[in-house]
Amino acid sequence: MTHDHDLVLRPTAAQQEAALNPPPGRNGGDLVVETLAGLGATTVFGLPGQHALGMFDALRRSSLRYVGLRVENNAGFAADAYGRVTGEAAPLLLSTGPGALTSLAALQEAAAASAPVLAIGSQIPTAGLGGGRHGYLHELPDQSASFRGVVKSVHTVRTQSQIPSAVAEAWKSALTAPHGPVWVEIPQDVLLAPTPLPVVTAPDATPEDVVPRPELTALAAHLLSTATRPAIIAGGGVVRADAAGKVKALAERLNAPVVTTFGGKGAFPWEHPLSLQSWLEDRHTTDFLEDADVLLVVGSGLGELSSNYHTFKPRGRVIQIEADLGKLESNHPALGIHADARLALQALLETAEPRPDAEAPARVATLLSKVNSRIISQNLTLEQQLLSSIRTALPATSPSFWDMTILAYWAWSAFDPRGTNTMHSAQGAGGLGYGFPAALGAAVADPTRPVLAVSGDGGALYSIAELATARQYDLPVTWLIVDDGGYGILREYMTDAFGQPTATELTRPDFVALAESFGVPALHTTPETLQADLTKSLSTPGPSVLVLPAVLRMFAATHLG
Repeated sequence: MTHDHDLVLRPTAAQQEAALNPPPGRNGGDLVVETLAGLGATTVFGLPGQHALGMFDALRRSSLRYVGLRVENNAGFAADAYGRVTGEAAPLLLSTGPGALTSLAALQEAAAASAPVLAIGSQIPTAGLGGGRHGYLHELPDQSASFRGVVKSVHTVRTQSQIPSAVAEAWKSALTAPHGPVWVEIPQDVLLAPTPLPVVTAPDATPEDVVPRPELTALAAHLLSTATRPAIIAGGGVVRADAAGKVKALAERLNAPVVTTFGGKGAFPWEHPLSLQSWLEDRHTTDFLEDADVLLVVGSGLGELSSNYHTFKPRGRVIQIEADLGKLESNHPALGIHADARLALQALLETAEPRPDAEAPARVATLLSKVNSRIISQNLTLEQQLLSSIRTALPATSPSFWDMTILAYWAWSAFDPRGTNTMHSAQGAGGLGYGFPAALGAAVADPTRPVLAVSGDGGALYSIAELATARQYDLPVTWLIVDDGGYGILREYMTDAFGQPTATELTRPDFVALAESFGVPALHTTPETLQADLTKSLSTPGPSVLVLPAVLRMFAATHLG
């Protein structure tokens, strides 16, 4: 009996001829780039290093576009953004030891945000592995151990024949929900050795679907359809799964108000009558969600920021849809549904009954009015003015990338993203330096749209070297640097806790002169001229920098009832 797969595996005459006569001059690195190209990759990020040169030499013989940054961590942030924007696995090529380790903070952010990054690093020669020879440059006793607590999966290669399967397996892991970063490492000698293997073609790495159990979605649909006060929390998993349309359809069928988490910005239309927006650090919002008799949480683990710093205590029934099994019911008891957000929402749409509720929009409007009144009472007009100017100047389809800075903290709650998958920040892991290199990665993914990056002066110094990258590749990124003379949010935290700050004040360069020294146009702006200056910068091809001297304040968050 002949099975279909037997026919698929039989090579054509052309494939057999190519396999028997591979082109000369190839090495193990060629197997890496050929596999990536066969999987559908078009762009790779990274930095070369001594042990990884075999991979980088192979790029010269491939169709892959290489985008080199100046610091491995920044290359990781760029790959993270590329993965978020495209939904594809973003290859990140790194060298052994210091190069690999420098990427860890970026990979932690990618893991927290479920961004598909395929990190491929070199290793010392095989003679030094497993307790063999010691003293190699960049040597670590167990390099992969440094990644195991950060990435989704670790894949080690020891021979050339293992390369295609290991890379394909890692690709599949990165793109199986929940998306995330993965680590592959290959010894230097394996990458450099000439290879007798044929050119890699058509590797199979189809991601696995995380399908909901039907008895669970049937129960969830019944609970939601018969609820008195249902509500929905839409998290980053909705954005990663491209399921915003399904959230909207379900919310409208159930007349259920929707709040988006900071990682889920754009998962629901900001101005929709059922939109609670993103005021998660407000007690009025927390009270509203606690009062829901059935609360649907989609693509969020209800972590620190999404639970108003763990003060959120739901009184009703919680339904949690989560692709990351470890996050299921990790913070609150729930009807836990382990599934990709898109598939689970589709199942609910197929079974949930319409739930009439003419009062829901009014309840939403009342809540937003309370939030607005509380913010107005704090006399923070400058911060709101800046966000308004940015929103007006930024084209609706342009993505924005926000570093860990006071204006970003405001944006989490108060900024209308005007679309799904357009606003991104480092709120997953919370490391500094994300905004600018991530914006560069987004611009590589789609150079037809201008991209905005927002940093404070402290975070900007983490990624200032990437002005050279922006100029080298002529990327359309406008970088807004809010210069308040130090680590502004830490200054606030320490002043509140101890009466005065320590270690928060910084000597800064002249950011305008520094940017211009890289050949990047730059100017100082003011709150009054920001909108016009930003509009002009975003409409001008290539990179630019705007420096805004301003000391901003956070709104007072309310954690306790």
